[in-house]
Amino acid sequence: MANTNYPSASSQTTGSPSGNSNSNNTGRNVLIGLLVAALLGTWGYILWSKNAPGGAGTSQGTNTEVATVMSESDSLRQMFNLAEMRLDSITGANNSLQGEKTALQKEIEDRKGEINKILNDKNATASDLQRARHMIGELNGQIGRLEAQVAQLKGENMELNAKNTHLTAEKDILSQNLDTRTKENDELASTVDVGSTLSASGMSITPLKEKRNGKEKETSFARRVDMLRIAFNVENRITTSGPADLYVVVTDPKGQVVQNTQLSSGSMTTRQDGDRNFTAKVPVEYEQGTRKGVSFPIRNPDGFTHGDYKIEVYHNGFKIGEGIRSLRKGIFG
Repeated sequence: MANTNYPSASSQTTGSPSGNSNSNNTGRNVLIGLLVAALLGTWGYILWSKNAPGGAGTSQGTNTEVATVMSESDSLRQMFNLAEMRLDSITGANNSLQGEKTALQKEIEDRKGEINKILNDKNATASDLQRARHMIGELNGQIGRLEAQVAQLKGENMELNAKNTHLTAEKDILSQNLDTRTKENDELASTVDVGSTLSASGMSITPLKEKRNGKEKETSFARRVDMLRIAFNVENRITTSGPADLYVVVTDPKGQVVQNTQLSSGSMTTRQDGDRNFTAKVPVEYEQGTRKGVSFPIRNPDGFTHGDYKIEVYHNGFKIGEGIRSLRKGIFG
């Protein structure tokens, strides 16, 4: 029942205006009751005077007094006003009925127009007034049917509001459960993410001199070093078998990251150290639950100088290992 022509109980029953509306309706009903009582008394007096001895045809004074108290047109006007007040008591507190006219309301508006036309006609005949009386009776019947409609729609609206309240509560619970589940999933994903990160151990950094015959010889003098061979082991019991990328950062004694285009130097985002330049990206084919050895050379296009070279290894944004190798200053530089 998302779209309906009935009044919105929530908009009419929230806050202090509801109390004012109920008070106004009570006052209006009391006024209607008093007017009805007065009207009935007046008509009773008219009927009595017409049937009293001497009758209306023989007592000119009595007829004049009755005509002074209330003409038939005035009486009908009061009856009509009472009907309008009754109608206002229905629609006054129901904005949706005022904003969206039903077929019954349109009939009522048309009948009110006909009645007003007769009552505003100073030359209306007795027949016209009798027709007006009949239409006022029909008008009250239509108002009664409208009251029944309003009562039904109010009941349906209250039922819908109760269902909406229940659905809103269920939605809130589902939303809370979803938030909790999402948080748990995020925490689980983070745990798996950290748990699946490889660990490095047994790191060695060997400075080497390449001979003309292709053989390599270890040396500790910076001016003789052609490359640093880095070796370590990686392992993890959770990570599934497959390719994994390791990022190696080599920092020279001046604090500059060594760039090595042969091993795809570039930049990366780490979990704790922010964005960093790396020296080499080293692909590894890892097998779950095994310890795998990794070895690769690092060359420096600008040559190596004496001092400390720091090597850091990253996987999945986490630093998993590091080491330092010192190169000595040779006799000749």
